Amino acid sequence: MTERYGSKPELKSVRSPLLVIIAALLISCGSKEDAVLPIEQTVTENAEQKDTLLSSEITKVKTTESESVDADESVQVSEEPVVNAEEPDPVTEDFDITLAFAGDINFDDSWSVMSYYHAMGDDLDTVIDPEYLKLMREADIMWINNEFTYSNGGSPLPGKAYTFRARPENVNILHEMGVDIVGLANNHIYDYGKEAFLDTLDTLKEAGIPYVGAGHDLDEAKSPVYLDADGVTVAYVAASRAEKTKMTPQATDTEPGILRCYDNTLFLQSIEEAAKNADYVIALPHWGTEYSTILEEAQIKGAVEYIEGGADAVIGAHTHCLQETTEIEGKPVVYSLGNFWFNDKTLDTMLFEIHLSGTKTTDPDGNTEVSITNVTTDKIMGIQSGCVTIRR
Repeated sequence: MTERYGSKPELKSVRSPLLVIIAALLISCGSKEDAVLPIEQTVTENAEQKDTLLSSEITKVKTTESESVDADESVQVSEEPVVNAEEPDPVTEDFDITLAFAGDINFDDSWSVMSYYHAMGDDLDTVIDPEYLKLMREADIMWINNEFTYSNGGSPLPGKAYTFRARPENVNILHEMGVDIVGLANNHIYDYGKEAFLDTLDTLKEAGIPYVGAGHDLDEAKSPVYLDADGVTVAYVAASRAEKTKMTPQATDTEPGILRCYDNTLFLQSIEEAAKNADYVIALPHWGTEYSTILEEAQIKGAVEYIEGGADAVIGAHTHCLQETTEIEGKPVVYSLGNFWFNDKTLDTMLFEIHLSGTKTTDPDGNTEVSITNVTTDKIMGIQSGCVTIRR
């Protein structure tokens, strides 16, 4: 046979001598063909059944082998191990920001500076040096002392020698100057009474300019104002002790007004709160004696208390003239910025800048830690004279 399995065997391979004898005996009873054919057919069918069984067994073996191979292969094939993605590293960036400060301004349309401004075609460049304006606009945060009220209503407080009220639309001059926040803790913000005071708060809010040191109630008046400068949180707190005769009311739980600091208790609370929530804290007292360069004892003592209470800088105003600039515990103190653009007197002035640099590190959850590594200051000196403020 040429194949091991599945071939039909030749008849001679299954015959025996006994079969031959039986066949011979049967011949006598019939033809050869009648006797032999059934035997050959039976033998043949048995062989075919044997071949069929053999083929079936072979098929089973092959199938089992195939399934075994498939099973082995399925065991050997495995997915790549899952590797958890690494948490992103914190991101550290450098920052360098500028905080700028200027003294008293006055937008009362009946007052000398505004009369001159209108005469010059309402062109701000003709009354404030363009170099000053450029620096003010470029500062990350620009603060100025808003020494008047915005309103078309109210009445002047009885007994006040000078009262100042600007039209609400004059608030746009602040935008043109690059101002980001104004101080309202002063002795002229309530010149036209409660109605005009509330108009002032509304006007500034509608203009998108934050104010500090005053409010609809005491909680607002003493609350720090937090501003962001390139990821650095700067807090501003303000209070006033400028009046010898107290005519500007302190806010209460139910009435509007300013925050006072004749007694520093509440102001120190504001500073402490700010220090807990900000990277840098500015204390803005309105104090001192008008047109005097001699410091009051309250200024000297107060500056120390504010720094020890958590302030990183003390920037004062009110005296209409420049006062001493110094440091306490390495932190800048300006006792008074004086006038910036307030009247027609000839007075020294300046734009004061604080430059903060360092690093800020932000973790994957978005929390940022700020490290201030360097603080420097600049006094950009100038002069106010004849209703114009120029840089020297």
